[in-house]
Amino acid sequence: MKKLVSGWLVLSLAILVGCAASGPAPAVGGWDVNVTIPQLGELPGTMTVNADGTGLMSLGPLGDTAVDGITFDGNAVNFVVEVDAQGNTLVLEFNGLVDGDTLTGGLECDFGEMTVVGTRQ
Repeated sequence: MKKLVSGWLVLSLAILVGCAASGPAPAVGGWDVNVTIPQLGELPGTMTVNADGTGLMSLGPLGDTAVDGITFDGNAVNFVVEVDAQGNTLVLEFNGLVDGDTLTGGLECDFGEMTVVGTRQ
């Protein structure tokens, strides 16, 4: 009986330590980004990614856009956002990877893919 109780205590402690150590997804935080648009060049901006799957994307003339539905899978981060581009709605799908303080990925839309490179703020 003592072995059974001891086993349960060890298992419970291991689960608690594992949950506490997991922390937020690597993408959570503020990012300075550069979006490279083919034939147009770079567009600087910022992205904020929150642990609850919300955030904010700010890209120069496109202004600030709230982001919902951000998903995390290990070092991967993904979301879809609609932005107003001079009266036209663009649907942008972001797929990125975090490596330490570097974010790389792409924004896909009807016009093709734009490269995104960011550094943690």
